[in-house]
This record gives sequence, C-alpha cells and structure tokens, in this order.
Amino acid sequence: MMSKHAIANRTVLIVALIFFALPASAQGPRGEEKEPLVFQSEQQEARFKDLTLELRCLVCQNQNLADSDAPLAQQLRGEIFDMLQDGKTDREITGFMVDRYGDFVLYSPPVQGNTLALWAMPIVLLLIGAIGVFFTVRNRSRKLAAVRQKENT
Repeated sequence: MMSKHAIANRTVLIVALIFFALPASAQGPRGEEKEPLVFQSEQQEARFKDLTLELRCLVCQNQNLADSDAPLAQQLRGEIFDMLQDGKTDREITGFMVDRYGDFVLYSPPVQGNTLALWAMPIVLLLIGAIGVFFTVRNRSRKLAAVRQKENT
C-alpha cells in the first residue's frame, strides 16, 4: 500500500507532465518538413532571401517572412518563390505584395501621406521627451538654487 505522500508526489508528477506536454502537442507534429525550394541559380536564391527579409509577416507583425513560421508566411514565401520562377522582378513582386496587403507588408514603407505618421512619430516622441527632460532639469536646478540661496541667507 502506498503512503499518502507517495500518492501526492505521483499526482504532482502526472499533472506536471501533462502541463508541460500540452504546449508541445499544440505546436503540431514535428518532422513533417516540406520539400526544400530548388532555385534556378544562386542569384535567384539571394533575391528570394532579400525579398523575404524586407517583407513583413502579416500575422506576426514584428517578424519578416524569412523568420516567421506562421502558415501565412509560408504561403507568401511560396508565392514569392513561384513569382521568381516565373521571371518576375523584385519590383513586380513587392508591388504585388503591396497591392494585395498594403504598405504595411514592407518593413520600410515609402514616405507618403498615409505613412507620414510612421516616419514622423519617432522624431516627435524624441522631441517631446527632450523637451520634458529640459523642463524637468531646469525646474530642479531652479529649486536647488532656491534652497542653496535660503541656506546662504
């Protein structure tokens, strides 16, 4: 007969195993790699890598297509590969992606009316921060000068 302590230890072990096994099972089966992409030349492979690095994954939003494992990113990489095989230029491929998904798909969107806020916001925030620091330092130095003046009198 097992003691209560042994039963409790086994229960905790089983719950821990289930808890840690769930994330692994949620990721799906491993080892089912798709066929590797076969390029016609090293130049075409380099173009593919460059394009997937400069285009954003629409699901992950903070990763490029080259780094993302999302199903949509895999699909977009396949479309880019197919367009490269069809002889499309880099400009045609990025134009297709922008037409289909908007400027958001580009890591470096062009400066135009609808993306101006994206380009101006970091500068505006930096200026606001600098102004805040300036006034804080000035205010503290005035208070410190006033305290020193009271001490001297």
